[in-house]
Amino acid sequence: SISLGQQVMWNGKKATVRYIGNVKFAAGEWAGLELMDAGGVHEGNVMGVPYFECPTGKGVFAQPAQLSKAALGAVHATAVADEEIETLPSKDKTTDGSISLGQQVTWKGKTANVRYIGNVKFSAGEWLGLELKDAAGVHDGNVLGVPYFQCPSGKGVFAQPAQLSRAASAAATPAAAEDEVRATLPSKEQTIDGSISRGQQVIWKGNKGIVRYIGDVRFAAGEWLGLELTDARGVHDGNVMGIPYFECPAAKGVFAQQAQLSKARAPEAATQVAAVLARSAAAPTAVVSMVAEGEGPTMLPSKEKTADGSISLGQQVTWKGNKGIVRYIGDVRFAAGEWVGLEL
Repeated sequence: SISLGQQVMWNGKKATVRYIGNVKFAAGEWAGLELMDAGGVHEGNVMGVPYFECPTGKGVFAQPAQLSKAALGAVHATAVADEEIETLPSKDKTTDGSISLGQQVTWKGKTANVRYIGNVKFSAGEWLGLELKDAAGVHDGNVLGVPYFQCPSGKGVFAQPAQLSRAASAAATPAAAEDEVRATLPSKEQTIDGSISRGQQVIWKGNKGIVRYIGDVRFAAGEWLGLELTDARGVHDGNVMGIPYFECPAAKGVFAQQAQLSKARAPEAATQVAAVLARSAAAPTAVVSMVAEGEGPTMLPSKEKTADGSISLGQQVTWKGNKGIVRYIGDVRFAAGEWVGLEL
């Protein structure tokens, strides 16, 4: 198991565990890490929720399967390496029979051999232990003290069947191999409420983008939209955690929920910047919505006060250092719970 304050290894980097528990951005148990060196993406705050504190650029979140215990020293490490480790028994095939033990597969564009198939201690469902051809893994087959399989240090990873594809044969042409890896998931044509369509231009955090994917994702619940941004301000190329949802140039892809988007408007339309503050333990959720000046949509009825009575309609509040006035309190269609609409 992992403990708060424990030193672990993540992607070959040393880190200290600063948070363990549930998160708002995905299902399951996650560990918040403070990296020893600056190779992270935040300071412990994700989508407005402060999970822990660390210097900017040193914070990351990972699941237990992605971590291994930090080495205790050269002498001890050598002694452990010399021990004969008894690994857990593996199944011969996945439940659907599509992948076999010892089979060559492709994971995130990397060739690997399947070394373990079965249940794991760190998560529910069927998982596959892979030995990568190149040292781009995170462990040696041992995850959090459980020896699932053996491979050289830094070549082991765990993945689910949906994240893998069969390795292209030597005779296959490069184009055919690329097609196999890049086959994307089918997308819906419109969002559930029909307000946004695939191929439509939208605005996300002030950045223009085109909707390339609409539908379910593996990393979180609910309906998500995959966007190709006009400028390289994204985080991926349409492939997230090994799942190819859509294709776009590297660093131009992002995923967002409908509440974070607005329709792209003509340059002369006066607009406000859209932003979403995720729920925190101390305060109701706030939403700053994007409305074109001069429009007069039919407004939903608002409550007079939040459920705990701490915030009232028309009250002045502060959000991320910005003053605002509460214009709406109540339920919304894009998320569960009580939300607060603000005019900044």
